[in-house]
Amino acid sequence: MKRTLSRRLFAIGLPLAMAALTITNARGADDVPGEWRTYNRSLQADRYAPLDQIRSSNVSMLKPVCVYDLNVDASFQTGPIVIGDTLYATTEREVVAIDAGSCALKWRVREADPPVGGRSGTGTNRGLAYLDGRVFRGMPEGDLIAYDAATGKKVWTRRIGDPAKGESVPAAPIAWNGLVFVGIAGGDAYGVKGRIHALDAATGAVVWATYTVPTDSPQAGNEKMQAQAKTTWGNDQGVPITGGGTWTSYSLDPEGGLLYVPVGNPAPDFAGRIRRGDNLYTNSLLVLDAKTGIYRKHYSLVPADVHDWDVASAPVLVTTKAGKRIVAAAPKDGVLYGYDLSTDKRIFATSVTTRENVEQPLSTTPTRFCPGMAGGTAWNGPAYSPDTNLLYTGAIDWCHTVTLDPSQLVKSPGQLWTGAAAANPLGLPDLNWAGWVTAVDADSGQVRWRFRTGAPVVSGITTTKGGLVFAGDLDKHAYALDAETGGVLWRADLPGAPGGGIITYLVGNQQRVAFAVGMTNRVMRTTPASAKIAVFGL
Repeated sequence: MKRTLSRRLFAIGLPLAMAALTITNARGADDVPGEWRTYNRSLQADRYAPLDQIRSSNVSMLKPVCVYDLNVDASFQTGPIVIGDTLYATTEREVVAIDAGSCALKWRVREADPPVGGRSGTGTNRGLAYLDGRVFRGMPEGDLIAYDAATGKKVWTRRIGDPAKGESVPAAPIAWNGLVFVGIAGGDAYGVKGRIHALDAATGAVVWATYTVPTDSPQAGNEKMQAQAKTTWGNDQGVPITGGGTWTSYSLDPEGGLLYVPVGNPAPDFAGRIRRGDNLYTNSLLVLDAKTGIYRKHYSLVPADVHDWDVASAPVLVTTKAGKRIVAAAPKDGVLYGYDLSTDKRIFATSVTTRENVEQPLSTTPTRFCPGMAGGTAWNGPAYSPDTNLLYTGAIDWCHTVTLDPSQLVKSPGQLWTGAAAANPLGLPDLNWAGWVTAVDADSGQVRWRFRTGAPVVSGITTTKGGLVFAGDLDKHAYALDAETGGVLWRADLPGAPGGGIITYLVGNQQRVAFAVGMTNRVMRTTPASAKIAVFGL
């Protein structure tokens, strides 16, 4: 499909294959089976849609229905949501609301550009939260904004980050119990300390803010948490404790009222010798009381990180077929981790992409390691199907070479602070790359199947009651895989690289699948294409 593809050309009159539709609802009254109400569909982040109108026996008939072309080049990583018959999506500065069945525009708002010379985040936004008739999104200047979901009228704005320091809010918030949860990104910049906020959904008032790394700011109720963390940072004199940004979405256990926060890497990214120790709570799952922000526990996935291997995606909370309550997360180190929530013990650590030279210390001579800092699992995390008891993880197979440069440790607030060579601060990527979708037994951690793609898989992974797993790769391909075997049941070309969410929902009692495509990204080497929402159906 060419970039010039329009909504009119993409829309085709198709006789819809009518099929029996079964809907199950096991998550309580807040879940609407035919909708996609939050970034990962459920607050527990399982990305499982209890829909089977589109299933393994008919998915080969899936065809384009419509496309909404935003006509902007962007690092389009939005996770669309669907409330009723409206699909919402974001770019760095815009929110769009379109008809989820026809792609017709309902409303579109754009926030003003920052002043000339002002700092404006990373150029990325990953989506919205919805609660009580409002949608909520972060901004590169450090704001969280609430809009009326029906009209797009702005309700309130609250600044929670400082753009002069390099702080921004690209993550998709989640909302629950009158609160909106979102954190600060920018932990790779000099001086930024990560933190997570809860804001009052009605007014935008900050209810609580909890730092993810040690801070001198008062942390009432979290004094022990802060004291514990400080013992794990052996920083050289004059080197600040920084990092721990949260730049993707979050998970929440409504029954226990616990917020699960995936925390990013320590800074500087690669120069571990000046911040000796495990560097809590970076590269951890930080578990907080959702109502108060008080620390409950944490799971340290990649301690003492020197590879920029953030815990970059929301963990998934599930009850397995064996009756275990587990949390599973996939950082950028290329491993899927599972923890038993009743004992907090790790029950598996399963590789989901190539891992090489991971123990070799970095130095002022080039060091190659796999996955690289843009490898492993990025901002879209694991999915889970209760039908198969399998966790499904998309991953990037891409190695990098890094050379430390001591001169890069002298920085000013807001500047990128990696400790790597100035000519190539993010490392030299290998020319070859690939992607994976891996299915892992949720009780044992054993690999059931693997599917290899010719380009990275950074899209959302979505599984359904119809026995399907939807995914996409950066070569502009969409896939529907057999959830039991990994066999390819459907493949289609997309009008752009899929770097955002893949969602499925009902509109007019017909199941649709929507892809956020058109990710224009220098680091990921994608071909420029305008941001689009592409919708498929039978």
